[in-house]
Amino acid sequence: MILKIGRYIKGYKKETFLTLFFIFLEVVFEVAIPFLIAKIVDDGIKGNNGTGELSVIILYGSLVIVFAIFALIFGVLAGRTGAIASAGFAKNLRQAMYYKVQDYSFENIDRFSTASLITRMTADVTMTQQSFQMVIRIFTRAPLMIIGATIMALTINPALALIYIIAIPVLSLSLYFIIRKAFPLFMKMFKKYDRLNASIQENLIGIRVVKAFVREDYEIEKFKKATNDLFENSKNAQKIMILANPILQLTINACMIAIAWFGGKLIISEMMETGQLMSFLSYTMQILMNLMMISMVMVMVTMARASTQRILEVLEEQVEIVNPETPVDEVKDGSIEFKDVYFSYSKNLENPNLKKINLKINSGETVGIIGSTGSAKSTLVQLIPRLYDVTSGEVLVGGIDVRRYDLSALRNNVSMVLQKNVLFSGTIQENLRWGDENATMEEIINASKLAQAHDFIMEAPGKYEHDLGQGGINVSGGQKQRLTIARALLKRPKILILDDSTSAVDTKTEALIRDALKNELADVTKIIIAQRISSVENADKIIVLDEGEINGIGSPAELLQNNKIYQEIYYSQLKGGTGNAEKNV
Repeated sequence: MILKIGRYIKGYKKETFLTLFFIFLEVVFEVAIPFLIAKIVDDGIKGNNGTGELSVIILYGSLVIVFAIFALIFGVLAGRTGAIASAGFAKNLRQAMYYKVQDYSFENIDRFSTASLITRMTADVTMTQQSFQMVIRIFTRAPLMIIGATIMALTINPALALIYIIAIPVLSLSLYFIIRKAFPLFMKMFKKYDRLNASIQENLIGIRVVKAFVREDYEIEKFKKATNDLFENSKNAQKIMILANPILQLTINACMIAIAWFGGKLIISEMMETGQLMSFLSYTMQILMNLMMISMVMVMVTMARASTQRILEVLEEQVEIVNPETPVDEVKDGSIEFKDVYFSYSKNLENPNLKKINLKINSGETVGIIGSTGSAKSTLVQLIPRLYDVTSGEVLVGGIDVRRYDLSALRNNVSMVLQKNVLFSGTIQENLRWGDENATMEEIINASKLAQAHDFIMEAPGKYEHDLGQGGINVSGGQKQRLTIARALLKRPKILILDDSTSAVDTKTEALIRDALKNELADVTKIIIAQRISSVENADKIIVLDEGEINGIGSPAELLQNNKIYQEIYYSQLKGGTGNAEKNV
């Protein structure tokens, strides 16, 4: 895990190694200070038969001051370079995760919730960043201090040093078992964080619905349950981790008492100098305090280990849909063919979402797709731009299997207006330029006119520079649909797919959109998924889907004669007249 995550130090290795170097120098000067203080006491204050040596005191005192200043300087430098290295490490991690998610297929995205990905890119990366900084600073400094102080203590009195040489392994084993027990609990805790974030995100996105249905109390209770679950899990994890501090304090106190007892006897028996005992106690405190620092770092590292594992899950996710080795870069035309296609989201063909799909659409045709809710209409069209890959069979565009195309080339030629209309923060013009960032203003206006969006855009404050707010909050559902259609048209595709994308538009405006598409985009293959017959009644042919299978294909007149499902939909909507049909929208 360390090697995998360590790759993301790239670009900040110099700062990382400088931090280690500065810490090493800081430790050298700090470890030397107690030795110099012992010299001041034994050779300066007590030297010359107890009368003292002022020159010795000045010499070693000056060295203590100089060494302390150098230790401070190198400590500050280590802090600076460590902060730069850890911030750069976190930046690299977030960028790598974000770029990886951009490469995900719909199938990959389905495996992670939005809340979970947000938690991993924010809280988990922050935890890993803090842990990295503590590792390169404290977790480097503390062992060096322990080694240096132990060596110095052994030079003073090897027998007395055995006290904490025995204590260190006991303390290390205790920390090991505590951390081993706590790690699974921290993994559970982060999953609770995901659920909490999901609850917050869902509530904020749907706050208008919550208020409209007066469900504030229900949402509050749901949030309360999520926070209580997180609290209980955190409490259980911390119950184990807090054992580290009492064990460490007990070890420190036991060592100090033992050293004071045996050291005092050695001074009385004149086998040890007073300054040496003072120095020895200083080294003991250095060792034990740095052991305490290690225990604190281990707590952070244990939590960060769980975060790191969650980050690696995102980074190591196998992308399902990738470019072939020698991709085709040009889509010849808008013809589409499904050859014996089966598809299952779970990849289990025992219960496929689509089955036995054999279908041919000529370039420039207008094709309608209807069927009951859950009949896999959206699933069918998502296979065309290769948002999902078929489980078996082939989907051909322009006579070539979609799996042979360069993904960008294919998707730039297959413009799709998804069932859920998504706009982004920014102006209307900025959102429309998603279709073509280099489009001229004339092209933008023309696409907007085809989508019947130009008139309401011109009525908005700022017109095409009107700010839509987060997610297009400043426009109605019908206006949002027309903007997404205009955005799709700017791509000048060979295939245009409208997935129930005029459901919020009145029938008159929808008719104008259909006429515009028919007259202006005659050479573009148009696939229209719709719930109402009026949306597809002028199509060249209509595909009727039922439970993932093609139930019928033909012109509207043919299907009205011989297809039961089409007849049921037709008469349920149109038997009572156009007015009733509009009420069903």
